[in-house]
This record gives sequence, structure tokens and C-alpha cells, in this order.
Amino acid sequence: MDSFIIAALALCSLTAPACGDKGTSKARSCSDIRQFYNGKGFPLDGVPQFEISGEHLRMCPQGYTCCTSDMEENLAMLSRREMEGILKDAGRSLQNTLNGQFKVFDGYFLELQNRSAVRLQEMFPAIWGVVYSHTSEVFSDLYMDLKLYYRGSNVNLEEVLNEFWAKLLEKLFYLSNKQYVIGEDYLECVSKQMDTLRPFGDIPHVVKTLVMRTFVAARYFVQGLVVSGDVVRKVSQVQLSQECTRAMMKMTYCPHCRGMASARPCANYCSNVMKGCLANQADLNTEWRHLAETLIQVADRFYGPSGVDGVLLSLPLRISEAMQTMGDNIMSINNKLYQACGTLREEGAHSTGGGESMKRERVTVEDKLETFSSKIEKLVSDVSMRLREMQSYWVSFPSLLCSDRVATGTGAEDKCWNGISRARYLPEVMGDGLASQINNPEVEIDITKPDMTIRQQIMQLKIMTHRLKNAYNGQDVDFQDTSDDTSGSGSGTCMEEMCSRSPKIVNPPTERPVYYPNLPVNKEVKALANQNLPCIAIYLLPLLILLLRR
Repeated sequence: MDSFIIAALALCSLTAPACGDKGTSKARSCSDIRQFYNGKGFPLDGVPQFEISGEHLRMCPQGYTCCTSDMEENLAMLSRREMEGILKDAGRSLQNTLNGQFKVFDGYFLELQNRSAVRLQEMFPAIWGVVYSHTSEVFSDLYMDLKLYYRGSNVNLEEVLNEFWAKLLEKLFYLSNKQYVIGEDYLECVSKQMDTLRPFGDIPHVVKTLVMRTFVAARYFVQGLVVSGDVVRKVSQVQLSQECTRAMMKMTYCPHCRGMASARPCANYCSNVMKGCLANQADLNTEWRHLAETLIQVADRFYGPSGVDGVLLSLPLRISEAMQTMGDNIMSINNKLYQACGTLREEGAHSTGGGESMKRERVTVEDKLETFSSKIEKLVSDVSMRLREMQSYWVSFPSLLCSDRVATGTGAEDKCWNGISRARYLPEVMGDGLASQINNPEVEIDITKPDMTIRQQIMQLKIMTHRLKNAYNGQDVDFQDTSDDTSGSGSGTCMEEMCSRSPKIVNPPTERPVYYPNLPVNKEVKALANQNLPCIAIYLLPLLILLLRR
């Protein structure tokens, strides 16, 4: 019997190499992973010199390994930090693109406003003389209100334009009747006759139509660029889930733990990991595309005969023409105003009537309009091109992240890292978005619990798209401050620079017990990696017993 036991033990020891998943009689050195691990900034305390059994692993396959539990956890956190860093860097790059387009358009639009104001200041003294000196404040107030509206202030643009023409009528009536005593109540009555008398002809209506369409579109166009950048900023700061961290670790650093440092992920394997990790972000795609398309449509309104150049630079000439229209009919207008508002009393000191001061050589818009450059057309073309390029940003992101890390070349599909070993990756690639990840074999996701920060940003995109569609149709919308982090931003209050407030981070749900479901594919590979082969001596014992009995 003793000889039987000794023989069995000897046979088992001879066949011991077959008991592991290596097939070699000598444990491999961990020098490579030690060097790699230390190069990542981790101490070598506790790092094995040679491979050890991997039953302790919770993310990597449980075969022979060079990684301890602490190493696995440290590398998992490293993979998470690296992934979040990549997301933030990509977000900053997209933000910079949007911010650059905002600055270019914003700078040009402000330049046009300033050029228009300067043109009026240079032209009117020569044309209108003393009349301009008495009305200059009305013009400066108009340009100030236009700029405030464009900047996002709570200004009713239609009221601004109506008030401008009413004040101008009061000033011109007063100057043409300087021989009379005119009180504030009388001037208020005069301004109320605007719609009935139409002292400036059709020009106020034309100017209102053009200015409203231009400024409403410009205001919400720049707001759309700002909101887009703010959405990117907030989304790029969303923390990755624990499930994503495990998947990233398994794909990125588990090959090092298995002694396969040169193994690169299979393309479809990487796609599933990234699609799972970025499932919530991909749900931005629909509203992101809608916003980009609407921004492009609005931008197309900025050039052409009634584009921003023509509207802003012709504004002084249109105002001058309106004043000339009133000057040509000043006697008739005055008489109608006397009838509507009452007879005026002359002052004690005789003053010459001001009717003559309203008569000037007619200067038409066409006489003075200069040939506009194609600058605005090129600007709009550049903005539209950038917006088209980023339309599919959120759904193309996984492919972009995988492009420089997956195995390539001849035979790569059969020798790539599939999460278990070097072998072909068999599961199909998941679709985009949270709902498509229900059967993702790499990232366990509860599709009933979407990320609330991202859902809030989807709503912000919807709101901004709605505003832009109204702007495209020339309809203004009430200015509302939605800058609170619970509802996102988009009010236009952050135009000077991209918003920098920190978003509220939604804490991930309570962590569930770690569970790795058996996949319906790659079973032959998984069995090799996760199960210890029974000692071959067990199968040889019956044969040995028979030999000893002989």
C-alpha cells in the first residue's frame, strides 16, 4: 500500500505542469510587469517575482498571473483616471472649436455694430447739422440697446425699435416747432400718432423687419454655440461607472497581468467596451444633431442682400432717409399733429420756425452703400463646416477611442486580446445608446437608470434648438435665465467666455456585488483561463492500481 501511495505521488508530481493553465514546468518571471507597474508610479512592495495562482482576481481572468488584488485595484483606478482624462481632453478640444467659432462670429458682429455707429456719427453732422446735435442721444441709445439685446440682456427688441422711432419723432417735431411752448404731455401725444401719421413712411417697418430678423438670429446663434460648449464641458466631466472601470481594466491592463503585454484588444471587443462605457453620452446624438443642423440653417441667414453686413451698415442711411421723408412733409405732418394734440402757444421771444432745418438734400441708401466683402460668407461657411464635422461626435467617439489601441494587421482578429486570452472575439458589436446595451457582454449596465446629468444636457439641447427654430423664423422668445446647474445653461449670460461653473456630479448607485455572468461565446477560451485543470494523475490511478496488483 505504501508503494502505491509513493508511486501515485511521484506520478502526480511528474504530471504537475498539466495541472495549471501554462503547460510549463517553471513559473514565468514577473520582471516585465514589475517594470511596467513601477513605471506607472506604483511601489514594488508585494509585487510577485514569479507568477502566482489567480483565484483572488476579480476583474482579470483567474489563471496564473503576476498581479495581486492590490495591483489589480490600482491598475483599475489608473485605467479609470486615464479614460476620464481622455474624455476631458476630447471635450476641451471640442469646446475650443465651438468657442473659436463663437469668438470669430461674435467679434465680427460687434465690429459691424461699431462700424454702423461710427458711420452714423461721421455722416449725420455733415447732413443734418444742428438737428443731429439735438438727436444724437436717441441714436446712441438705439445702438446701446441693440448691443445689450445681442449680448443676451432681458431687452424687448421690438419695443426698443418702436421707442426709437417715437423718440425721434418727438425730437424732430420739437425742433421744427421751436417757436412754440411744448410740454412733455404734448410730446407724448405726438409720439402716439406714429402709427396713424406714418411720418417716416414705410422705413420703420422695413428697418424693424430687417433688424429683428438679424439680431434675433445672431443672439440665439451665439447662444447656441455657447450652450453647445457648455453641454460638452458638463458631459465630459461625468464620472465613469464602476462597471465601466472593470471593463476598462480588463481590456487595458489584464493582458499585462497575464504576461501578454504586447497583446492589443480585438476591434469589436474594444467597441463593445467603449459603447458600454459611453452609452449615456451616445444618447445625446439625436438632439446634438438637431442643434447643429438648426445652427447651420440660422447661419445661412447671415449673408446675402439682407444679411448682417447689409442690415447693420445700411442702418444709418435708412434712418437718414426716414428723417428726410419727414422733412419733405413737415408742414402737413405738423398740421395733423396740431389737430390731434391741440394748438400750441408761441413763446414770448420770437423764434424762427424749425421747418427749414428739416430740409436736406435727399441721400438714398443705394447712393452710399459700399460693396460688401465676402468675409461674412466665408465666416458662415467655416462655421457650417465645423458644425457638420461634429454632428456625429457622440456616436463616433467609441470608434475614435478604439482607433489607436486595437490590434491591426494580417491575422490580428485571431491573435488579439479578447478579454480572456489571445483569440478571436466572437460576440456581436452592440448598437449606440443606453437601450442598446441590454446584452452588452463587456459592461453590465442597468438601462433603466440613465445618467441624470446627461439627461439634463439633452433637455438643454432641446430647449436651445427650439429657440433657434423660432429665431430662424424671425420670432423672438422670452429671455429666461436657466443657468442653474439643475437645468443647465443657455441663457446667453456666459457669452464673454465659456461657462466655468462646476456641474453637480450625480453619485453612482450603490455598488452591486461583483458578478461576472458566463458568456454564451468564447466558452472554450474562457474555460482555459478560469478553471484549473484536474491533475492528470487522477485519470491514471486506475491504471496504476491494476499494474500494482499484478
